[in-house]
Amino acid sequence: MSVLWTADAIAAATGGTASGDFAAYGVAFDSREVGRGDLFVALKGESSDGHRFVRQAFAQGAAGAIVSEPVDGPHVLVPGTTAALDALARAARGRTGARVIGVTGSVGKTGTKEALFACLDRVWPGEVHRSVKSYNNHTGVPLSLSRMPAGTRAAVLEMGMNHAGELAQLTRMVRPHVAIVTTIAPAHTAFFSGEAAIADAKGEIFQGLEPGGTAIVPWDSPHRDRLIAAARPHAARIVSFGRGEGADVRAIETMRVAGGTFVTAKVGARELSFTLSQPGDHWVSNALAVLAAVDAVEGDLGLAGLALAELGGLAGRGARRMIAVGDGEALLIDESYNANPASMRATLAVLAHEPGRHVAVLGEMRELGEASADYHVGLAEPIVAARVEMALLVGEAMAPLARALDGRVAVVHVADAAAALDRLAAMLAPGDAVLVKGSNGVGLSRVVAALGGG
Repeated sequence: MSVLWTADAIAAATGGTASGDFAAYGVAFDSREVGRGDLFVALKGESSDGHRFVRQAFAQGAAGAIVSEPVDGPHVLVPGTTAALDALARAARGRTGARVIGVTGSVGKTGTKEALFACLDRVWPGEVHRSVKSYNNHTGVPLSLSRMPAGTRAAVLEMGMNHAGELAQLTRMVRPHVAIVTTIAPAHTAFFSGEAAIADAKGEIFQGLEPGGTAIVPWDSPHRDRLIAAARPHAARIVSFGRGEGADVRAIETMRVAGGTFVTAKVGARELSFTLSQPGDHWVSNALAVLAAVDAVEGDLGLAGLALAELGGLAGRGARRMIAVGDGEALLIDESYNANPASMRATLAVLAHEPGRHVAVLGEMRELGEASADYHVGLAEPIVAARVEMALLVGEAMAPLARALDGRVAVVHVADAAAALDRLAAMLAPGDAVLVKGSNGVGLSRVVAALGGG
């Protein structure tokens, strides 16, 4: 491994004072994730103070720490650790010649980011950087940037938001050469007046584009023109993706095949055929956005097609695994990380094509505001269309959906993930196809883990 940061470089970037020489090979602000050779950033939050865990970080092998209070051990002392992490991120961005791609959207951010990383890593093996997990907020983005090696050829950074103005701040730190908006859909609607306001907030990503940059927008979105208008003052080039006639990157033919989709896409004047390993129309859309970005950074589209064919499912976002049930097996589709109305509909549509009895374990969708009940009731028709025979609904907000499904689908409504697991074990049979999906706070990942899915 190459040295990521020296004490002197950290001090120069942050305006801090180094206690002595040290070299770091990684960066972390969660003491539970600190590994040997890492730089630990002792962030102070509303309810926690990273300085309490500095000793633990050193015990786990941290090479040094960024602190705002003197500590025993190698460190850089700064006035404020949050500002120092931001400064380190800006320094990392400033020292690289990488082609940087920013990704946002209501649905599909992480999947698109991971698929794009896989495609670019085929082009420049070992020289592509990406956000890990879903580190896409005001601390996750600077952490991801600060972890970027100076010699990176391409970087893919995910950016999220809950409120207007947040993406504008993040994108000016990331300074992408290419900025993607995947999909606009109801998410975090408790904080917005409607989808148009969400589109405006997502469109902020274009404000950080580097000169000559490319904006990538969803052609089939009802908010397409709004996004194009947001991009126009900042982008030298605007590229659209979708199925509709007129999209710059367009799926001209799709065919469902075992475990995925065969796609023929038009990228500008060129055509590319590939097998997309992930099933579902939403993944076709993600793949088109990915191809648009690969083309924008002058990557190899043929290699990208090969990477899309081998893309594995992400834990919590479509990973598929056979689990032991009785004297046989059942298919577990793990979508437990998050949920909103659009992603619920998309994954239920995938379940519809699976063989066997369909079981849906669905957690409540959070941060939907006053329209929450209507959004939950709106899942009734997609559940019926997916031929769900047993629906296990989790959380208080699922009560309106349980009533809407009464008499149409066998329904069990429980309060929490623990109760869901107690009921689910007795429901499953060999040959079932089981979809598990809900907002992250519901904790359905524990259900997946207990079933043997991760």
